[in-house]
Amino acid sequence: MTIVKAAAVQISPVLYSREATVEKIVQKILELGQKGVQFATFPETVVPYYPYFSAVQTPMQLLSGTEHLKLMDQAVTVPSAATDAIGEAARKAGMVVSIGVNERDGGTLYNTQLLFDADGTLIQRRRKITPTHFERMIWGQGDGSGLRAVDSKVGRIGQLACFEHNNPLARYALMADGEQIHSAMYPGSAFGEGFAKRMEINIRQHALESGCFVVNATAWLDADQQAQIMKDTGCEIGPISGGCLTTIVAPDGMLLGELREGEGEVIADLDFTLIDRRKSLMDSVGHYNRPEFLSLLIDRTPSSHVHERSAHPLIDTGEGSRSEGQIL
Repeated sequence: MTIVKAAAVQISPVLYSREATVEKIVQKILELGQKGVQFATFPETVVPYYPYFSAVQTPMQLLSGTEHLKLMDQAVTVPSAATDAIGEAARKAGMVVSIGVNERDGGTLYNTQLLFDADGTLIQRRRKITPTHFERMIWGQGDGSGLRAVDSKVGRIGQLACFEHNNPLARYALMADGEQIHSAMYPGSAFGEGFAKRMEINIRQHALESGCFVVNATAWLDADQQAQIMKDTGCEIGPISGGCLTTIVAPDGMLLGELREGEGEVIADLDFTLIDRRKSLMDSVGHYNRPEFLSLLIDRTPSSHVHERSAHPLIDTGEGSRSEGQIL
């Protein structure tokens, strides 16, 4: 019988500082390790912070202002000292860690989920496949290469970010790949109580359909951070308050604890026999599926901006060898 001690972490970023936020994450990982936690999920793009400004500023303000540039300056490259520090903390704690970062690749930012195994190895880097609405002004698009579950010390883990949970085919890709623990992450402190309620529907439905555990984390902005964002963007407090639900969901859809305000974590034991119990009733990718007329086609080929072709293709000489020729 497999039992995994898991934590869903609700934590505040250190606004405008990648290094300070990473240090805070590292300390939390080590603290959770001392509590015997084996797997932890941190919020969406918590390093260095979620781009709340993109929800409240106009495109012209984004182009002429400094908020986007500040985020690019503090974003994470992979690999880097930031990812090395998180991986090392995971190794010291003996913990599998799933965390959201703003990843910078050249001149583009991505909403990226990083998964570190308990030995500190980065075993998955996936990018949100389609940023949602205003987020498209900030982040580039991911590809299908991350729509898979990966094996870790604590089991088979899949990851999705925020509104990706509204895409049933994306969720089914992970379900069909045999995820046992699903890491879900949302921004938190955003869009009010209605957002939290819809989030709860998404993650509980995924637990029910997949027959797996869902470990869901949202971030938290304290009063001073909210005031700072309001000052920097000219927005009202409404768009940057509420919307928090850090929780763990069992395979039968029941919550194993929740946190809606303040920093902290929800810790629960994930008893994998509950996965078997749920799937014995309804296995949506097994005995409850009808693949002869319902199936999913996935292209997991990593996208590339460059596809090279040789200017001098090989020509068969007719003597059992090939040589380089010219295109006339």
